[in-house]
Amino acid sequence: MIQKKTNQPGRAEAAAGKPESGNTIYGMRPVIEAIDGGVQIDRVLLQNGLAGPLSGELKQRIRERGIPFQFVPAEKLDRLTHGNHQGVAALIAPIAYRRAIDMIPSLMEQERPPLLLMLDHITDVRNFGAIVRTAECAGVDAVIIPDHGSAQVSDDAVKTSSGALLRVPVCREPNLKTVVNLAKQCGLQVVAATEKGSTDYLEADLRGPTLLVMGAEETGISPEILRMADLRARLPILGQVQSLNVSVAAAIFMYEVLRQRR
Repeated sequence: MIQKKTNQPGRAEAAAGKPESGNTIYGMRPVIEAIDGGVQIDRVLLQNGLAGPLSGELKQRIRERGIPFQFVPAEKLDRLTHGNHQGVAALIAPIAYRRAIDMIPSLMEQERPPLLLMLDHITDVRNFGAIVRTAECAGVDAVIIPDHGSAQVSDDAVKTSSGALLRVPVCREPNLKTVVNLAKQCGLQVVAATEKGSTDYLEADLRGPTLLVMGAEETGISPEILRMADLRARLPILGQVQSLNVSVAAAIFMYEVLRQRR
């Protein structure tokens, strides 16, 4: 069943499975049908210990489509739904995700050099929304995020981005290293924004096709992706605090790209 927004539903409505928000599907068969129908699903919540032939069919669909999922206690599903959820609920994504493998080659064919932004496991939804808001203003062609361990495109993220998440293409990818390899093969320069960099951001040549990578708030860019970067660029830090907020740092880098290209 699909949840619909209501005002304090009564017992009869709750028993019939009338939901409270418009972004959740629950029940084994409805979720399977939603997946088969191409509904953009943010992630699927599965009850701990869920078993049976139908659940096996659902899990196979999830694996085949690469849909993020997590196991949760029954109490969480009870709070999320008001009907017989059968141990499963799917959260509908507010946007249609894109695939980097489709976008990058086509972007390389456009007249101006593309700028893509990869967010390596940035978890704070406010930072995520603020970064995408700046990305839209700076003309970024696409934002790339991992499908696990990252802030996702939720209603709160859309609000924080001032609606920019509805305008900038977002690629949600199972493996960021695969995307970095694809970008390099297609001719993009991979620039890692890191305090470990040896190049000042003002000395970096960002005029050509570029994939800019920003790292997680606490840990920065993952070592594997850092090793794959063509260039490691840093922002000068003159004060006692050794790092900038990631949304601020991302804005500086994106607008430096814009400055150089203008």
